Amino acid sequence: MPDDPQLGGSADRPLRIVIGCDTFGPDVNGAAKFAERLAAGMVERGHEVHVVAPGAENGPNVVRTEVHEGQAMTVHRLRSWRWRPHPWLRYALPWRIEQNAAHVLDTVKPDVVHFQSHIVVGRGLARQAVARGIRLIGTNHFMPDNAMQFTPFIGPLREPVIRALWRAAGRTFGLAAEVTTPTLKAAQYLERYTELDKVHAISCGLHVDHYTADLTPRAENVVLFLGRVEAEKHIDELLRAVALLDPALTTRVVIIGDGEQRGALEKLARDLGLADRVLFAGYTTDEYLREQLTRASVFAMPSRAELQSIATMEAMASGLPVVGANAMALPHLIHDGENGFLYEPGDIQGFADRLTQVLTMPHDERVALQRDSLRIVGGHDIRRTLDTFEALYRGRPVSDPVVDTGVIGVVERDVDPAG
Repeated sequence: MPDDPQLGGSADRPLRIVIGCDTFGPDVNGAAKFAERLAAGMVERGHEVHVVAPGAENGPNVVRTEVHEGQAMTVHRLRSWRWRPHPWLRYALPWRIEQNAAHVLDTVKPDVVHFQSHIVVGRGLARQAVARGIRLIGTNHFMPDNAMQFTPFIGPLREPVIRALWRAAGRTFGLAAEVTTPTLKAAQYLERYTELDKVHAISCGLHVDHYTADLTPRAENVVLFLGRVEAEKHIDELLRAVALLDPALTTRVVIIGDGEQRGALEKLARDLGLADRVLFAGYTTDEYLREQLTRASVFAMPSRAELQSIATMEAMASGLPVVGANAMALPHLIHDGENGFLYEPGDIQGFADRLTQVLTMPHDERVALQRDSLRIVGGHDIRRTLDTFEALYRGRPVSDPVVDTGVIGVVERDVDPAG
């Protein structure tokens, strides 16, 4: 396929890119983090990037320069309202999105629009981009099942609402020239429920060289979880599994992140007799996060609805063995018996057994798991992701990257057991 004529037919010409998001920094979630890294990566490559996202306060639309992932970019913040059932999520006003999207596109005159969700911002930008003949790319991070906990739709209403959400997704993503999602499993899922075809599986990617692996023996057993502290993550299974471990292992749990389930999980930890061994660290600095990733013994991810799990990739880039649920896209990252172990969702004893297996294995076997985490995550280096999206933006054919192989550098360092 030749270059899209509207993009000038030159791989060297910088592009003007609009990235539309329903969630963006300072929000803390996988979709927001991907959008930040994508926008920053494109700025670093010399492109002009405009992000359209909900504002953080009840005020008028504003356009301002913001710094994300160390790069300055133009962000169009739209007036938004808080989605009350959710602890922090805000949505741009849906009845004004067409007008707002039209204004942004007519002002910016982008070469390409890339929307990250079909809910509000993506829907408006998609329709207005098509009306103006602007190249349109869509990426899906949305799982209707995850959203249902923050709606009043329960019981017999649940399934019809989920089907309606998928139909809405199909209508908006059907407008795009190319559709992507982070993993093959997620692509198959999207194709199945929306009747789209040829959805690209393109990893969210991460800067694998920003993380440090420690291959030395551990002075203590620490199980780490990173992510939103919400019901969909099933963190209760982690606490219940740790409660079944041999007390002689003296295992601690560190939970980095926050959310509406924190209070309930703190109570569960007390009820299980784990209160003095579970640290709810909340949101932390990147430095603290990376330090904990390097120092931990094993990473745990009990979520059952991950379209990819950037948190798991961060753990792998830090050389951690991973124990996670055998669900959705996690098996793309956790290769059972290679870089960690899978357990069947809901099988608490099985979860505990897999954690015990990692915490008690000989050092050389543990190092083998660590090295395989590093090898597998090497295929998710964000430079490959940016290369692929840059090609899609220019209208060039792409092959979905193979993301289960690759090697990255290992930084082996001595760690003072005393901390």
